[in-house]
Amino acid sequence: MVFRLDGGSVAVVEQGGDQEAERAWASVSKMAVALAMCVEVDWGLHNVTENFGPRGATLSNLLSHSSGLGLEEGDPFVPVGSKRIYSNYGIDHAVKVVVNESDVGEWLEDRVFRGFGMDHTHLEGRPSSGLVGPTRDLARLGVAWLRPDGIAKATRDRFIKPFIPALDGIVPGFGRFTPCPWGLGPEVRGDKQHWMGDWPESSFGHFGQSGALMLLNADEQIGVVATSTEKFGAWAVELWPRWTSEMRSLALGS
Repeated sequence: MVFRLDGGSVAVVEQGGDQEAERAWASVSKMAVALAMCVEVDWGLHNVTENFGPRGATLSNLLSHSSGLGLEEGDPFVPVGSKRIYSNYGIDHAVKVVVNESDVGEWLEDRVFRGFGMDHTHLEGRPSSGLVGPTRDLARLGVAWLRPDGIAKATRDRFIKPFIPALDGIVPGFGRFTPCPWGLGPEVRGDKQHWMGDWPESSFGHFGQSGALMLLNADEQIGVVATSTEKFGAWAVELWPRWTSEMRSLALGS
C-alpha cells in the first residue's frame, strides 16, 4: 500500500493484494516496539539515556544497534558505541527491561495497537520479530509515525534521527555501509544505496525476513508498506530499490 497525508488526512494512492490477510512482519515488528518506546518516553516512564545494560548500554544504544551486542544472546560483542551490529537480542533485552514481568503482547496492545486501531495485529514470539498482522494495520502503524498525534513530534523526531551517525555496520541482506545510520528503532537511509531506492536521506523504516517492509518520509508525508507470502531473498535485493523508488513517485504524484 502506498499512501500520503494531505492536511493530516490519509490518502491511499495505490494498493494491491489482500490488505486483510494476516502475515508475519518479522523485523518490521521493531517499528511497533520503537513506537511503544516513544510512548514510554512521553509518559515519563523511561528515557532514552537511561542505562538498560548490559555493560552500560543505554536504551538508545539498544534500539539503534550500537550496544555492541551480537545478533543473538551469547554472540560475540564489541564495546558499546564502537560499531553498529544488528541485534535482535538488544531489542528483546530493551523490551524485557521495560515490561519486567508483564506480558509483552499486552504492553504492545496498550501502547500501540489499541490507540492506533491495529485491531488484527498480535504477537507470536519475541518482540523483535514476532508480530503478525494485515497490511492495513501496518499502514496504520506507518501513519502513526508520519502523523504523531499519539506521541509528541519532538519524541518522534528524536527516534528517527541517526544515533551516533558515523558508525559503520551491516544491513542484513544488503551488505556493509560506512557510515550506516540508524535511529532508535527505525533504519535511516542516509546515503546508503539499497532497498530504500531514491528516497531522501531522512527517510526511515524497516524490512523483515518475511518479505514485509515499511518505508516512510516525514518531510514528504508519504509511506509505503507491504506484507508478503514470499520470504526475503535475492528477489527483494533486486526488486526493492527499483520498486520503492517507483512507489515514491506514485505517492508524490510525479
